[in-house]
Amino acid sequence: MPTPPPADVIEPHATDEIETRAEFDRRLAGGSLAGLTVQGLRLDVAPPDLSEVAVAGTLFVGCRFASREVGADLVRRGANVVPPFSGLPYPTQPSHLYTPEDLAAGFAEAGFAGMYDTRVYAHFRAHGGALPDVKEALGQRLHDHGVDNALADATRAWLAAYGPQSVVGIMGGHAVPRGSVPYRMAAVLGWELARADRLVVTGGGPGVMEAANLGAYLAGRPAEELTAAIDLLATAPDFTDHDRYTAAALRVRERYSPPPSANGTSAGTTTPVPRQRAADLGWARAGGLAIPTWLYGHEPANLFAGRIAKYFSNAIREDTILRLARGGIVFAPGRAGTVQEVFQAATKTYYGTDGASGAYVFLDRAYWTAELPVESLLRPLLAASPFGDLSSTIHLTDDVHEAVRVLTGG
Repeated sequence: MPTPPPADVIEPHATDEIETRAEFDRRLAGGSLAGLTVQGLRLDVAPPDLSEVAVAGTLFVGCRFASREVGADLVRRGANVVPPFSGLPYPTQPSHLYTPEDLAAGFAEAGFAGMYDTRVYAHFRAHGGALPDVKEALGQRLHDHGVDNALADATRAWLAAYGPQSVVGIMGGHAVPRGSVPYRMAAVLGWELARADRLVVTGGGPGVMEAANLGAYLAGRPAEELTAAIDLLATAPDFTDHDRYTAAALRVRERYSPPPSANGTSAGTTTPVPRQRAADLGWARAGGLAIPTWLYGHEPANLFAGRIAKYFSNAIREDTILRLARGGIVFAPGRAGTVQEVFQAATKTYYGTDGASGAYVFLDRAYWTAELPVESLLRPLLAASPFGDLSSTIHLTDDVHEAVRVLTGG
């Protein structure tokens, strides 16, 4: 019988990495970069003098230098240099997660086809898609590792403040149209969870996923404004109408930008948070987290998450969502992709792969017991877990507010 891997295998490891120019300059002033990892920095802008600094064992990955000679000199003095690959529209070692502005860059000038997100997808398709050539595969793997690293950095402050049980995943159908009842329910769910100090995590697609991030994006605003935002989005309900769909999202972002949290408290609540930590968590309180993939790049980007961990590898992306969502997962109605996520999550819970799991909340009782009777298989499976009967983690409801109470203990 499989057993959980040792904790040190699945926990993020602290590494000595430099990801900002300010930190690089501080270390450089100390006279040594030996043994450090320097990721994705533009060292060709205001080029630093690296000729005297100790660099034995230093790894420069995805960094740009003023000249090839600078990189060659670093190698001669004991550094390892993995330069950014030429000809790629994406960074080979991103030092931070994407923002909605990053993915939408170019839309104002050239529409959906000119967006950064669309251009990367076009490149992905042109170079083999899920089966890329060697150069492309290496570039994609470096990119996804950078996203892994940036995601660990971005979530560290939240987990330190609230713990892993505060992260809630929301899954469901990507084809749910804006303005529909399921879309509105998912938006209210995200809104209430964010106001209850839960980090909302979705797969970053349209439909239920966009709705949940939208609710979290507007958690600091009254419910009436969430309704108004959905009504505006509903003028472009179908994600296959890429330009209108994206334009509507950008209009909502412009009209309903989330207010800053007052006095270092979370949106909609009075939970005190230290000033610096509140600054670190601003994105989490303005949309939460989305984890999409360019495998589904034909779907327009979800522009309501505070931070976006976009991967090329769908397998890594799916595992990452479920690994993070230790505070429970909501499954809204969906088809094969959602059902796959149900049992992928159940495998982790059954074997305790990532530690304790939260509740499994299935929205729409009739759907999950009659149309797709997932519960009838899942409940006896979790009851037979080697860690005891875990079937009590399964909840079915038609009420969003009840779902929130289950997930928050309220």
